Amino acid sequence: MEIDIITLFPDMFDGPFDASIIKRAESRDLIKVRVHDLRKWGEGERRSVDDKPYGGGPGMLLRVDIVDNALKDLRTKSSRVILLDATGKRFVQQKAVELSKYNHLILIAGHYEGVDHRVHENLVDEIISIGDYVLTGGEIPAMVLVDSVIRLIPGVLGKDESSAVESHKEPGYLEYPQYTRPENYKGHKVPSVLLGGNHKEIRDWRQKNQPSVAKS
Repeated sequence: MEIDIITLFPDMFDGPFDASIIKRAESRDLIKVRVHDLRKWGEGERRSVDDKPYGGGPGMLLRVDIVDNALKDLRTKSSRVILLDATGKRFVQQKAVELSKYNHLILIAGHYEGVDHRVHENLVDEIISIGDYVLTGGEIPAMVLVDSVIRLIPGVLGKDESSAVESHKEPGYLEYPQYTRPENYKGHKVPSVLLGGNHKEIRDWRQKNQPSVAKS
């Protein structure tokens, strides 16, 4: 899989993308992540990418023509273009599974007051939000999406890690509670059913205690 990220702050991705699973997947040629500074396509000596909104109002908007120029250079017939924006559909595990099937993702990290709405209407395939709260920009949501999707690509995780992520593939469910030593810590004990060795009882307990994801 190839992932291109368009952002005003490419340096934000250095730490998260230079470690752990993402770095390992890149080193094994399972993925290729490229981060692009939107100002590369900016206008004039200052590489301007934004302007004031028509009709007045606070802040600045990323310009539709600048974003379009970036997409013209990066987009292919197999690309899926996603805008990370608070107005988008909530990101869930089922969507991560869906996106993991694409060969090429292009992520646009919005910033400032927002993005010219013609980007939403005409230039992207879908709009995704990671939650109902305000962030400075789309960089952190892009990191969340990339991390979630990459874990689902065959070969990225080892066997132990792969089995640990299986419980999240079924929409609406998370992993059951798990415990390790010490058996009794400051009076807080491991549930006795997990200590008895009865596999059916353990299986039933885990199913009963598997938490459902809250629906929005």
